[in-house]
Amino acid sequence: QVQLVESGGGLVQAGGSLRLSCAASTGSFGIFPVTWYRQVPGKQRALVALITNGGSPNYADSVKGRFTISRDNTKNTVYLQMNSLTPEDTAVYYCHTRQYWGQGTQVTVST
Repeated sequence: QVQLVESGGGLVQAGGSLRLSCAASTGSFGIFPVTWYRQVPGKQRALVALITNGGSPNYADSVKGRFTISRDNTKNTVYLQMNSLTPEDTAVYYCHTRQYWGQGTQVTVST
């Protein structure tokens, strides 16, 4: 069983930045890919960014150039640095690895 805990969400003005964290309860976290998803009410969860076990990132087109995913395997943590935020980035952000999901963290971007 792996527990994932997201943090770092909040309210920010458009153009601002936030850094989300996803902390895992297991030391084997580093050997698996980790993905950030986001979800708005009434829509399916959408992939935002993925990082492989080797540290290679992939991004949804909508966040390329603005978001950066990274990982620190010594801390069992994956980060999502979000810059130049827009109201369209407002969502609940979830961390996912293997079959495990975190509880989500709310990001709200105001105009």
